Amino acid sequence: MITLSAPVYSHEMTPTYPVFSKSFMAGISVTTMNLFNKRTDVSYYEIGVFTKEWEPIPFVSQYTVIPMEYLDTVAFDVYVSNLSLGSVEYICSVSQLAAGSTVSSKICSRVK
Repeated sequence: MITLSAPVYSHEMTPTYPVFSKSFMAGISVTTMNLFNKRTDVSYYEIGVFTKEWEPIPFVSQYTVIPMEYLDTVAFDVYVSNLSLGSVEYICSVSQLAAGSTVSSKICSRVK
């Protein structure tokens, strides 16, 4: 058996296990995430917040789609209503592919 491998270049999002805390707004919690773009073929990443069953949860952030250059790092806050906070399981970023690109990447952090 011959195994061929090639490097896989994706993106990174930290922290792996984000923790929400009270924000300056009543009834709203916040966590800060960091996104690092390791892909030359991607300039945008879409952010999403999901339940354990992958149902989308409404959230607010300064970005829902983050514009990024290659090797850029962006910090962003994710705000969620305290009413929805108990249902939040994942915060994810998905690469938005440029024309001609074939591999999409999705990274998720699991909320504690």
